[in-house]
Amino acid sequence: MEAVRLILTSRRALLGGADAAEMLAEVWQAQALAQAIGSRLAVSGPPELRGEALGLTELAGRGCGVLDPPELDPKDLRAAQLTALDDARETLLCLGSLLGEVGMALVGMASAAADETTYWQCMEAIDAADESRDRVLEMLRKLAAREEMLPENGSESSPSGAL
Repeated sequence: MEAVRLILTSRRALLGGADAAEMLAEVWQAQALAQAIGSRLAVSGPPELRGEALGLTELAGRGCGVLDPPELDPKDLRAAQLTALDDARETLLCLGSLLGEVGMALVGMASAAADETTYWQCMEAIDAADESRDRVLEMLRKLAAREEMLPENGSESSPSGAL
């Protein structure tokens, strides 16, 4: 499935989470998806994004690692459904929004946490989501700089590129 569609699915699921366990599962799913997108960009994205994309992969992996993994059927794992990343810029814009929403959801969960373990998991996951979002914003900045450097005649391929 295409990256933007998966991100939009994650955003809807995060907004529809009914209880803390469901919300934490959706946060985990979003971080796993960010990790998969970062990995895809690190391997086959524009060269100037590869270092930041590798960093995104590591940070999003840390975001998954601080949370208890949800019990999911493998077919329900959104990150495993990633088959295409058609537009790097659009994907990163959507991913940045998702990570911002993840951070806000985690703040709410940390505030309402019934136990210290959940509180600290949320705090660690907030840090990972925030740092992941910073990487996404840096990649967007690099894409914008790349677009400015492309010749006006359009002889180059699309700056966002299909991956």
